[in-house]
Amino acid sequence: MITTMVGEPMKPGFAGRAIPGVVADVVDAEGNPVEPGTGGLLVIKDSWPAQMRAVNNDDTRYRAYWETIDGYYTAGDLAVKDEDGYIMVLGRSDDIIIVSGHNLGGTAEVESALVSHEAVAEAAVIGIPDPVKGQTVKAFVILVDGHTPTEKLQSDLIYHVRMSIGPIAMPSAIDFVDSLPKTRSGKIMRRVLKAQELGIDPGDISTLEE
Repeated sequence: MITTMVGEPMKPGFAGRAIPGVVADVVDAEGNPVEPGTGGLLVIKDSWPAQMRAVNNDDTRYRAYWETIDGYYTAGDLAVKDEDGYIMVLGRSDDIIIVSGHNLGGTAEVESALVSHEAVAEAAVIGIPDPVKGQTVKAFVILVDGHTPTEKLQSDLIYHVRMSIGPIAMPSAIDFVDSLPKTRSGKIMRRVLKAQELGIDPGDISTLEE
């Protein structure tokens, strides 16, 4: 529902504007529009063509989409809107990591820093509860063929994140893995990683590819 239409200029990182018939905005937790360039929750105002009217056998979940912010549809995505109305999706609001009182925002920035290293093919990041810092960052990394998991590479990746973002974003641990849990559409399911790490129920995994 948000895209760059044919004939409109494209902007790197931005999905675009809402298609005709859809009114999208970026708001704070109370539903107030935020200033351009400021992060907030992505919402759809009112109804739209082809709108779903239910979630099969889960009315509570459907209502949550509309009742999280009164009068708006929200699926829990973080976004930012520029002065031209172009929207950039930043990630999931439940992917926010707060370390020692510092809000890292979503996981995307740390993951992007890791993937920018020549040895990393894919990366996923989660927040782990910590009694001192509140949360710490843990990363799961798939290496590019030809690179071997070593303690030195782990240290190099942590240092790479420090130099790319800052010391507060440094992972406290990195696990080298062969695969990441994904939906059939290719989206990484970080909550499955978090559930495995904490030993809790991952919830509905019917969309899990493997």
